[in-house]
Amino acid sequence: MKLHQLSVFSENKPGHVVAPCRLLAQEGIDIRALSLADTERFGILRMIVSDWRRAKDLLEQSGSVVKITEVLAVEVPDHPGGLADVLEAFIGTPINIEYMYAFPFVRGEKAVLIFRFDQPDAAIERLQERGFQVLSIGALEER
Repeated sequence: MKLHQLSVFSENKPGHVVAPCRLLAQEGIDIRALSLADTERFGILRMIVSDWRRAKDLLEQSGSVVKITEVLAVEVPDHPGGLADVLEAFIGTPINIEYMYAFPFVRGEKAVLIFRFDQPDAAIERLQERGFQVLSIGALEER
């Protein structure tokens, strides 16, 4: 249920985001979700891809610095307050949400968000106790 996310670090300059995306496209690796964060000097392109091991190898061979992080894909009710309901599951716990971003995927009446928790195993347990579904990569690839 934990997904492997690639974090690709690059200089914050025009055109630097296209190179890793083009490389993955040329090699037939699908980007399922992504987020781009920046600072004044560098950017972090976070991606969930169809073949994370191969993508990591290809990106590193091209000179990119890549870090693999475990994240969770969580179904969130797609209505006003749905996200708040998920976030409230962690009130009073020591589990911290480090960051999150949207996943362009909807399952019925549910949206999907990617979460990075400081304690992913505890987060999975807490989410399941509260009736939220944590998805596998296979579930995300069903379209």
